[in-house]
Amino acid sequence: MLSQEAVLELARGALTLAVQLMLPAVGLSMMVGLAISVVQAATQIQESTLQVVPRIIAVFVALALFGSWMLRMAIDFTIRVFTQMPGLAK
Repeated sequence: MLSQEAVLELARGALTLAVQLMLPAVGLSMMVGLAISVVQAATQIQESTLQVVPRIIAVFVALALFGSWMLRMAIDFTIRVFTQMPGLAK
C-alpha cells in the first residue's frame, strides 16, 4: 500500500510536469494573443478570427519547437515512476 507521502510526491511531480509541458504552448499563445490585441486596438479592427488563427498557428509552432523536449520530459517522468513503483508497493 502506498504511503500518503508517496502519493503526494507522485501527485506533485505529475502536476509540476503538466505545468512544464503546457507552458511553452500556452505562453507563446498568450504572447501572440496580446500582440494581436494591441494591433486590433490600434487599428480598431474587431475581427474574431484574427485572434484565433494566429494563436492556433503559435501552438503548432510551439509544439514543433518544443515537442521533443516535452516528450523527453514525459518519458523521464514515466520511467522514474515505474522504477520507483516496486519500492512504493511495500
